[in-house]
Amino acid sequence: MKARAVGSLTGAYLVMGILWPGLAWAQSGAALPPAVNADPIGKVLSATGTVNIEHPAAIIVQANLPTSGAGQTKVGDLVYLGDLIETGPDGALSITFADGSSFNVSRNARMEVDDFVYDPNGHSNSSLISLTKGTFTFLAGEVAHTGDMKVDTPVGTMGIRGTAPRVEILDDGTVKFTTLVEQK
Repeated sequence: MKARAVGSLTGAYLVMGILWPGLAWAQSGAALPPAVNADPIGKVLSATGTVNIEHPAAIIVQANLPTSGAGQTKVGDLVYLGDLIETGPDGALSITFADGSSFNVSRNARMEVDDFVYDPNGHSNSSLISLTKGTFTFLAGEVAHTGDMKVDTPVGTMGIRGTAPRVEILDDGTVKFTTLVEQK
């Protein structure tokens, strides 16, 4: 009973904070929370096996989800800034981003979209993708040509300027890089 009461009370405060954002935070003098960018930055092109994309910026007030298949990623799902992407032992995934970058993610892999700023008419674009385990192949898009594309791994950060890398992060922490140079 206590858990239900606490959950209801928390939900009520959350709804009040959304409907009247100045009310909840102005009384304590604290700054408002940073705005969450709800614009998608990418899309799932293919997904097989166990693949999950966690949207940490999402706020769920109440959810009654089925116990089987909940959270399974599928073709057409959107990718947002801050998403955590994971594949299981039988999983594989292909994602394209708004700038034309594309990532193929192997089984037992984990990547996070830390930064993504893209304006087709801009020259200050940026992206940071963190790879922590698994194998990835990717093609650089417009951010690499008009800004600052970076890919972080456990052993270092790569600055991408128009290449097609393959990154393999082994269970023992070893990282293998293979890079093809893009011909123009």
